[in-house]
Amino acid sequence: MTSAPAPGEKRQTVRVLVVTPTYNEADNVRQHVEAVLARPSAPDVLVVDDGSPDGTGDLVRALAEEHPGRVELLERSGKLGLGTAYVAGFKQALAAGRWDVIVQMDVDGSHDPRAIDALLAAIEDADLVLGSRYVPGGEVADWPWSRRTVSWIGNLYARTVLRTRTRDLTGGFKAWRTELLARLDVDSFEANGYGYQIETTYRALQAGARVVEVPITFRDRELGESKMNTGIAVEAVSAVWRIRREPAPSARPVNPGGDAAGRR
Repeated sequence: MTSAPAPGEKRQTVRVLVVTPTYNEADNVRQHVEAVLARPSAPDVLVVDDGSPDGTGDLVRALAEEHPGRVELLERSGKLGLGTAYVAGFKQALAAGRWDVIVQMDVDGSHDPRAIDALLAAIEDADLVLGSRYVPGGEVADWPWSRRTVSWIGNLYARTVLRTRTRDLTGGFKAWRTELLARLDVDSFEANGYGYQIETTYRALQAGARVVEVPITFRDRELGESKMNTGIAVEAVSAVWRIRREPAPSARPVNPGGDAAGRR
């Protein structure tokens, strides 16, 4: 595992794992995995599948045979939720101790695998990089105005309650230094859906992590069904206040005394 550099010092070439949760993504998983494997950083891939009845797991097993040592499948017994899928994937990755950076992203095409390059370039001087829709250069394509409005207001609400300048708290395209994830106690993350994305980023800020945002273009899925529903949105709203009230378990600040929650 590489150690954190001094400010301005470049990090060595990193070993990268992309963690992707799936449920009924047979239409998308092969294209996603092959596009990730083709990036110049040569990431490995861990797919966390929640017992998809459409054969997603079988497709990942076939990909693992085609790309030995680079593709893994973590199968779960049923549809247990996005947040718990990432917790399971992060725990398996940390236990293996093989990677310096863990990238989390969606499988449905909304996160462009080519953007992994920009996240990894930014993490040379950061602990957590967010692929952001709401910084200059970032955008959302293909969404109706109603969904854009809900997303923008949701981020404004979360930023206001948590008193942070981070623009995209609900986005799910992130690159984590494994040193940071190891300090954060991933088992302590309680939220699911959008609430999970808010909680994990805020816990990193509380821990004094260097968090930066790089612009991405977010596109709506072309194949398969969206997992978004009213319950996920309501859970995110209520989770923000719990996240604010509760300290980050086992999050030891890198720079004690710093205003972590307001740093960028």
